[in-house]
Amino acid sequence: MTVPAAMQRNVAEADADVIVVGAGPAGSTTAFHLAQAGLDVLLLEKTTFPREKVCGDGLTPRAVKQLIAMGIDIDAPGWVRNKGLRVVGGGLRFELDWPELSSYPDFGLVRTRQDFDEILAANAVRGGVRLLQGVNVTAPILDDRSGHIVGVVAKKDGEEVSYRSRLVVAADGNSTRISLAMGLHKREDRPMGVAVRTYFESPRHDDDYLETWLELWDGDTLLPGYGWIFGVGDGTSNVGLGLLNTSESFKGMDYRDLLRRWVKNMPPEWGYVEENMTTPIRGAALPMAFNRQPHYTRGLVLVGDAGGMINPFNGEGIAYAMETGQIAAETIVQALARTTPAQRERVLRAYPQTLKDAYGGYFTLGRGFVELIGHRGVMDFFTRHALPHPHLMRFALKLLANLTDRRGDASDRIINALSKVAPPA
Repeated sequence: MTVPAAMQRNVAEADADVIVVGAGPAGSTTAFHLAQAGLDVLLLEKTTFPREKVCGDGLTPRAVKQLIAMGIDIDAPGWVRNKGLRVVGGGLRFELDWPELSSYPDFGLVRTRQDFDEILAANAVRGGVRLLQGVNVTAPILDDRSGHIVGVVAKKDGEEVSYRSRLVVAADGNSTRISLAMGLHKREDRPMGVAVRTYFESPRHDDDYLETWLELWDGDTLLPGYGWIFGVGDGTSNVGLGLLNTSESFKGMDYRDLLRRWVKNMPPEWGYVEENMTTPIRGAALPMAFNRQPHYTRGLVLVGDAGGMINPFNGEGIAYAMETGQIAAETIVQALARTTPAQRERVLRAYPQTLKDAYGGYFTLGRGFVELIGHRGVMDFFTRHALPHPHLMRFALKLLANLTDRRGDASDRIINALSKVAPPA
């Protein structure tokens, strides 16, 4: 449902230069950078903090770089540092340190989404953003003549309210009601994943490495996906798995049951048993490789999961949510500084191409990777023949985590060249 401006009778409770819908990592990062540039920003969150989100809670160096840039105190209690990735598969178990690069830090972090999102939202508020919680955006308000979005209608405390702005940012995740109302639907030719996870009380709660298991078996079938064990540092482990829709059994899979069966094979001393489970098993969709486009249309800017900006190689979304939030903010600041509507529109319409320049080729490579490992036998071949070669696995870590320097070593140059020549997603 959309609401024409002429039919919108309620007086706006608050107006702003920009309304950001959703206070997850994408929304809070976008709002923070907009406010830092001096814009009046209204951040609307449908829930109230603290709130839970399904996630592995692991943050790669790409995400850490964004946190540092926003002044987040990552040395405060509750942040757990890690050195890299521990890979388990093919009967092998070895550790890969995060690469030493000039572009990114050489460490990752773990922080539960129970308070991670709240930390980012609070940081945005300190930066000048106005945050309203418990505001469920239900429809866009459209200009009668241009069809551009000029605000949103929402439910707050059971009553309908409206908010107006010069631009609206959709940061409302995979479901992105505001994007759907503006006619932006998912592309079926893009990969989709699903992740399920829970928490166990465990002695493995404090670990120097994020642990990834490359073998997920369903009977005799090796599935395209991976399992993870991330120590949270509070006495619990985040244990979960992610699968891709390129598997023939994707639609009929009981993911929660698969997780239960997977952890039954873990050593008993790790404590991954039902009685040590501290939360139910919960799942979430992973929209990948720009599965909703265009990323700008008629006054609406898409960031993060709303635009399908999850890395298809590894299912990482938080880093790209924050990065695209920063890119969107820079574009919006430049656009709103222009003096005429035509000039503003020209800047905004360049935003999708800016994203394609940054990620398009790499996401195309990722789509090819997803299709490849969906074929029966490919994952088994990879785990048996690639894992025993440390140099190849260090290259794979850089590729899958998208961690390179522009003028780095030979592996960096190969990955960068492949991303550059691949057609944009």
